[in-house]
Amino acid sequence: MAAIERKITPKSFKPAGTKAKIIIQIRPVFVILCAAVFYYAYANWQTGLEKLDSKPISSFALLGSPRFTTNNDIREVILKMGELKGFFGQDIKSVREQIESMPWIKGVVVRKIWPDRLSVVVTEHVPVAIWNQHNYLSSEGVVFQLPSDKLKNANLPRLSGPDYRSETVLAAWHQIYKELKVKGMTLKSVAIDERGAWEIVLDNNITLKLGRGEWKPKIERFVTIYSQIEVPENKQIDYVDLRYKVGAAVSFIDIH
Repeated sequence: MAAIERKITPKSFKPAGTKAKIIIQIRPVFVILCAAVFYYAYANWQTGLEKLDSKPISSFALLGSPRFTTNNDIREVILKMGELKGFFGQDIKSVREQIESMPWIKGVVVRKIWPDRLSVVVTEHVPVAIWNQHNYLSSEGVVFQLPSDKLKNANLPRLSGPDYRSETVLAAWHQIYKELKVKGMTLKSVAIDERGAWEIVLDNNITLKLGRGEWKPKIERFVTIYSQIEVPENKQIDYVDLRYKVGAAVSFIDIH
């Protein structure tokens, strides 16, 4: 049987790489098209969700047992946002940030409840001391504000100093309080100034000027000499200056 030969002419010849070249040319266009679709979806997803809402969020529930935060507090800060969007369209982050703007709020968890409600759980800073007369200090040493009418127990230690020293002052309060309690004395306030000089006040309103550096030996010195101080008639001790290496200077004021 004779072999059949087929002649390949230029017209019928198709190089193997042509299809690959076409795919390579199409691929960048496809990638750009997909990116455009994803960008459009990302940019308009919020609008799309809002179209699913039939009514705006109109109520909330304050859960737990917060000490200072009331329903009225939550209502007032949310009202500042204007009318809320619906269940799908409302951004929870903006609601949370609005509630966190109250200075005594430590953290907030906000959830949407179908069909038109919010649940709110707040964590609050709890004051353990009055700070610089007008603010408060939490147990973590955080300085914050709290309306005075919200605080039932106003009998708190009085601490003062630069805000960046708040943790240091709080720690010193605990240490000095224990030291004095063992010696039968009660601490009322602790203060530190910009130079790092300490000053404390006892519950009998005697001020102890401790200066900079270690305060413990100075307090021990005061305890030693306190009973030996002779108070003139119709006078009382105003302050005891313990910023000396030995001894102390005592100042008196008239008894009114």
